[in-house]
Amino acid sequence: MRKFLFYCLCTMFVIPNAYAMDLSLKDATDKIVAESNDVKKAEANVKKAKAQLSAVNANRWMSVDGTVSYMNLIDPIRPLDSDGIKLPSEIGAMLEHSLPMPLGEIPDNMFSAGVQITQPIYTFGKIGNAVDAVHDAIDMSRSARELTKREVKYAAANLYWTAKMTDGIVAASQRNLDKAREARKHLTAAGRANKSNLIKIESDIATKEINLSDAEFNRDTAYRMLKIMAGIDESEEIVLTDEFPDSFEPLPETKLKSNPEWDIYQKQIKMYEANASSKRAGAYPTLAAVGSYSYYAMGNDINHIFDKEGSQSAYWGLALQVPLFSGGLHSANATVEAMNAESARQDLDKSKKLKTEEYNTAVNKYKHLCDNLEKLNEAHTLAQKAYDVSANRFAAGQTSAIELSDVSSALYQMDMALLNAKYNILMSKESVKKLGE
Repeated sequence: MRKFLFYCLCTMFVIPNAYAMDLSLKDATDKIVAESNDVKKAEANVKKAKAQLSAVNANRWMSVDGTVSYMNLIDPIRPLDSDGIKLPSEIGAMLEHSLPMPLGEIPDNMFSAGVQITQPIYTFGKIGNAVDAVHDAIDMSRSARELTKREVKYAAANLYWTAKMTDGIVAASQRNLDKAREARKHLTAAGRANKSNLIKIESDIATKEINLSDAEFNRDTAYRMLKIMAGIDESEEIVLTDEFPDSFEPLPETKLKSNPEWDIYQKQIKMYEANASSKRAGAYPTLAAVGSYSYYAMGNDINHIFDKEGSQSAYWGLALQVPLFSGGLHSANATVEAMNAESARQDLDKSKKLKTEEYNTAVNKYKHLCDNLEKLNEAHTLAQKAYDVSANRFAAGQTSAIELSDVSSALYQMDMALLNAKYNILMSKESVKKLGE
């Protein structure tokens, strides 16, 4: 019977956790990147840039324009008469040899259709440089997408390790509260409940209960934010499987050689320069092959408008379009693009300085924090020993609750410092990855 009750109790407390979702840092990062609105916008910008390339490339190929028209002429004198328009005799005499109809009459139904084809042959760089500029714009959008992904991955790591740190804070706060309650138990069990000691312990317990409540609230908030950003239902239980490392490997000795932001500026410079060349070429001639075909028919009855043979015409050849005067428009537009390129060049120079310093600072911070971690571990070990000694003395009635409270608080502060140090080391490493990966 006792075994059965024990099994039931275990089932009550263990089975709910068995259905919790295990979430590693990589899994959380992948989910957050997939859910990120910023990444989706960056993907849309890449597709938009590719569509712009198709639009600009279309200028390389022939354009075909077709025109179809139908007109019904109305005689102002007899607007309801559909037999045609009667001309004065003197006008009819003038048109006698040019109109395929009875003298003095114009059919009121006219139909025309035609098609015109234009194929650019040589544009002196107007189209080619525009296409090059769009290619650079596509590369820019891809670099912007990579930059966005790195920012989102860094934010995902921050969310994950923040939530993990709140787990540690809750655990440390619970241990701290348990120590105070154990001290009260020793004090009352020994029959030596000194009033001042008891008051001090009760005060510590109340303070530590508040600390635990605050830690649990912060943990729940951190977990809720992580779920929202990862697209996980808020009612879903999750378990963060990655733990804070006990030690950290040194970073490889490397310098920052590239960064997506630099790539953006470099492609932006090339894009503006290509645009400048395209705008400048607007002042040059355009050579194109042209062709045209037209059909024209007319008659008094719309149902029989095609009974008689209509007029046809066609031609093909070369056309040279030469801009003669534009008031300096092309030169001014080219200058605007050239100055945009110069501005982007200055931004690139500034970004190289700032990102290099940011990268070096992150690397140095990682090394600095790793060096301090060893000392912090030693300090934490000493604080634990100090508490153990004080707790034993307190249990034996050889020290006061005030001393026990002081060493307990010191140990708790060391727990917090150790968690915070590991969090900062991990985020420093993430900063290095974001800048120089």
